[in-house]
This record gives sequence, C-alpha cells and structure tokens, in this order.
Amino acid sequence: QVQLVESGGGLIQPGGSLRLSCAASGITFSIYAMNWYRQAPGKQRELVAAITSDGSTNYANSVKGRFTISRDNAKNTVNLQMNSLNPEDTAVYYCNARLGPSFYWGQGTQVTVSS
Repeated sequence: QVQLVESGGGLIQPGGSLRLSCAASGITFSIYAMNWYRQAPGKQRELVAAITSDGSTNYANSVKGRFTISRDNAKNTVNLQMNSLNPEDTAVYYCNARLGPSFYWGQGTQVTVSS
C-alpha cells in the first residue's frame, strides 16, 4: 500500500530553520508530482510548495525566498527546507503525492514557531 511518512517537525523559535522530509513507498515515486501542504488551526489546508516529476518547483507567495522544496528520486524522498520561520508558519505540514486523478496524503507533522 502507499505510505507517505513525514518527519522533521517540532518547536522552533522565530527566525529559525527546520527541514521536513517525506519518505514515500508503494508508488513509482519518480513519476509523481510531490507537494507540501499545511493547515493551521481554523484555516483551510493550503499548498506551500510543489515539485513536478521533472524538478520544476512552485511556491506559495507567503513562503517564496524562505522555503525550498527538493526531491531525491533515488531515496523516494521529498524535502522542505524552511528558513526564517515566523509564527504564521505554525501549522501541520502534510506531504502529498499526485499523479493525474490519484493522490495520497501523509499523516502530517506539526511545526510550531514560537518564542
């Protein structure tokens, strides 16, 4: 079965950095577009960063210049490097794999930015 397992979340002070990772299994990882979403309390889930199968990237305006998405097809992982974190980045971050009408979600990892 398909599994997406996120790791790397935690509590971080404003201005700090975190690196999230998502390990995928059960899919042909290299052909999937991989995405990071987040959902803050009381808010809708939003797309944060996306990377296509050929490595093209896209970011939400709120994280451009601070977050970097990357993928390692040899290890079936997608990463999200998050720098200059601020309290508005506090959310549960979800990994998503998408291929046409098929999409899968991880269980999420909590990121809390607070002093």
